[in-house]
Amino acid sequence: MAEKTLKLEIVTPEKSVVSETARIVMAPAALGEFGVLPGHTPFMTNLKLGTVRYVDDGGKERLVFVSGGFAEALPNKVTILAESAERRREIDVDRAKAALERAEKRLASEDREGIDFVRARAALARAIMRIRMAESPRV
Repeated sequence: MAEKTLKLEIVTPEKSVVSETARIVMAPAALGEFGVLPGHTPFMTNLKLGTVRYVDDGGKERLVFVSGGFAEALPNKVTILAESAERRREIDVDRAKAALERAEKRLASEDREGIDFVRARAALARAIMRIRMAESPRV
C-alpha cells in the first residue's frame, strides 16, 4: 500500500518553522511552482520569494511565506531550507506595512546616491507578499 503522507520540514538559519506531516506540498521554484505528493521522484531546486502551500494530515491548507532558498523532494519527505520563513499566522502586518512604506520611500527618493535599488526592490516585494498572504481571506 502506498504511503499517503510525507514529512515536511521548513527551516531557516535561525529556527525550524514547520515540521509536520502533509498530504501535498506546493512551493515557488525559480522556474515555476511545483507540487509534491507522496512517492514523488527525488529532485532539488532553488526557491523564489513566495508562498509554500501544503495540506496537513487533517486536510487543512496551510501557508508559509518564504523568501528564497532551496527545496529537496524525496519520495517521503520535502525539506525546504529558506532564507527566511513565517507561517501566515505569525506575520506582523503592521511591521510588513512599515517595511513597504520604507521601501517605497527609498525607491521614490530624489537622492539617488547611496540607495541600493536591488535591495530596496527586494524589500518591497517581500513586504507586498507578506501583506497579501496575511490579509488573504483564502485560508
